[in-house]
Amino acid sequence: MLEHPSRPGEPLERLASRQWVVLVVDPPPEVSGMLSSILVPKGWGIEQAPDNLAALAQVEARPFDLIITSARTSGKEDIELLHKIRRLRPHTRLIILSNRSTPADVLASMRERAFSYFSEPFSLESLAEMVRIAAEGTCWDDGIEVLTATPEWISLAVRCEIGTADRLMQFLREITDLSERERRDVGYAFREMLLNAIEYGGRFDPNQYVEISYVRTRGAVICRIKDPGEGFSLDEVRHAAFANPPADPMQHFAVREAQGLRPGGFGVMLSRQLVDELVFSEKGNEVLLVKYLAGQASAGDANRGNA
Repeated sequence: MLEHPSRPGEPLERLASRQWVVLVVDPPPEVSGMLSSILVPKGWGIEQAPDNLAALAQVEARPFDLIITSARTSGKEDIELLHKIRRLRPHTRLIILSNRSTPADVLASMRERAFSYFSEPFSLESLAEMVRIAAEGTCWDDGIEVLTATPEWISLAVRCEIGTADRLMQFLREITDLSERERRDVGYAFREMLLNAIEYGGRFDPNQYVEISYVRTRGAVICRIKDPGEGFSLDEVRHAAFANPPADPMQHFAVREAQGLRPGGFGVMLSRQLVDELVFSEKGNEVLLVKYLAGQASAGDANRGNA
């Protein structure tokens, strides 16, 4: 008898007759409206709990496919709830909304395998997109493994799926303490390199993982991404914009179309403009991104200034 991958023990033949249900704790009207607009058309049921204690009692009584905590509780309170739910329903997706949070709280939620984490003020549109990812995912077994983590140095293994990459980006947004421009520049470059690793190195295989390291020093942010692929030579990557000859700046469009690749190819070129250093390994399956923070200069810049 086949079982549903996100809920061990439930046979597939029962899925057609079972309604999927979200439990939302003390939701404000805008969150309730957003959930109704996304989930009700998909056939989901929506139940509410007034607080975490009541939510835990409801989880004890029956399983839920998705749980969203109250934005009026702290990260620590919701992580405690998540820990208790994990003992009862190990495979439940849980999105934390919080009014008080620290990077340590976010890391603790990742260790407890939260689906996502949002602290106030957060974008309702971003939360809505995360709810869609949770609702439309074909299976659920986390996909983000914490290897080692402090707010200054995080090492992860990330499953080769776009939805998992989007979940990781939200966690990192909650952890980083950069200026708005630095957050935007580093975030864009990191996401582009991560998606390249997932697509070309991992080939969207959910059984493959990308290795991630995020290091925050006093003067810089350093990101390392290593994919499970065989690597490549930059001289051979004709489907990317940075490989175009000066006389034909759009050559990669024709190459991508001939190879059946999605439109794009500008990721590496744009990322090089947004970070200070983009360094590939000899094999080509590993890249370092370095962004020097405002008011700081690299050692090389200092030496050139003294020359």
